[in-house]
Amino acid sequence: MRTWTASTTIKGRPEAVLDVLTDPHACARWAPMPFEVERIDSPRLRTGTRARVSGCLAGRRVGFDVKVHEAEKDRLELTASGPVAFDVAYDLRRGEHETEVSASVAVSGRGLTGRLLAQATDALLAGGALQHAVSRIAREVETALA
Repeated sequence: MRTWTASTTIKGRPEAVLDVLTDPHACARWAPMPFEVERIDSPRLRTGTRARVSGCLAGRRVGFDVKVHEAEKDRLELTASGPVAFDVAYDLRRGEHETEVSASVAVSGRGLTGRLLAQATDALLAGGALQHAVSRIAREVETALA
């Protein structure tokens, strides 16, 4: 299992950042890898939410079951399980006029296909996909506040 991290500082309060992090439609715009929400049991991501998403990874259509473990004032933590498993966390730390966002994504794959897809995912993350995602989160928040 490999873990990737990225961080940024966003001009806005943690509540505004969490609002963007827990909006399924916004997530599809800023996520490191494109996906579509097939099914979700609540209008927003909150502790206990379950969803089914799908997307294209390494040229292959794959689906993931998502479970939100925590969606509180300063943290979003979830897992996405499919041929590749993702353990994802976004930690928020309030500053005077900004929020520091630290993101981490742990990637693992089982079986031959899962390991190959995990390697492809690692390549995307090594190429800066997670850092680009936190930059897109910042733009979403700052645009909403403008």
